[in-house]
Formats: sequence, C-alpha cells, structure tokens
Amino acid sequence: MVYVVPFDDSPLSRTALRRAEEFASAMDESVVALVVVPPSAAYARQKGWLDPGDAYDADRIARGLRASVREIAPAATVRIEETDETDYRASVTTDVVRRLRQVATELDADVLFVGSENAGAVTTPVSSVGSPVSEDPQYDVHIVRHATDRIEPSG
Repeated sequence: MVYVVPFDDSPLSRTALRRAEEFASAMDESVVALVVVPPSAAYARQKGWLDPGDAYDADRIARGLRASVREIAPAATVRIEETDETDYRASVTTDVVRRLRQVATELDADVLFVGSENAGAVTTPVSSVGSPVSEDPQYDVHIVRHATDRIEPSG
C-alpha cells in the first residue's frame, strides 16, 4: 500500500503527514509526501514559502519543504512536482489539484491523507485542494480537519 500526503507545510498538512506516518508504521506501509510547486511567487508567498521581496526560486522552496517533511516523517519518500505556468483558463489551485491527482494515480495510491478545513464541505473556497482531491473515487481519503501541535520523533 502507498499512502500519499499532499504537503505544503501548513499546520494541517503537517498533521496529515504525521497521521499517515503513524498509520504506515502500524500497517508496515510506505508514505509519499507529495509537494507541488507551481511557478508563482504570489502562490509561494501565500503559502509562506517565500518572504515578501524574495525572488522566486523553485529549488530553494523544494529544499525547504523537503527539510520540513524530514523533520516530521523521516521515513517518508518526498516527491517534488512542479507545474507549468498557469494559463488564463485555470487557477494555480486547479493546476496543483491536477498534478496531485496525476501522481496519486501514477503511484497507485491506496489512501490520501489530506489536511483541509473544508474538504467535503458544501461550499468550498477556490483556494482549497481538499475538496477536489477528496472527490476522486480511485483511492480512500483520510481528511485531517484539525491541526495538532505535537511533533513526535519517528521510530
């Protein structure tokens, strides 16, 4: 089995990654932390990956997110994906969701651990990846709606 965790270093994605690691450890399964980095400085700033005024640097962002994953789930595989420039017909969030779904399918994910306050809600903010990703019937979805502050060492 493969557990996939869309990871953006938000408190909810950090909790989802910890939860996936706990389940994987108990079930002797593997975890893939999936980081999608679109070529957008505005998106990176919104996510807290760049400080105001910092130049966009996808490699620097990826290194920082990889380090965060290692801190939370040292046994997890980290997969970094970049998206193409968003065209006028789509949003950055749509591109991120598309890539998440593609990789989850490619990895033959059994469970997605998604950190989202509003996945499955009746109304969904345009900026959330939780609801569109959770709608895919190819895999089970574990939705983490409450972030926890604890970080416990693995192993």
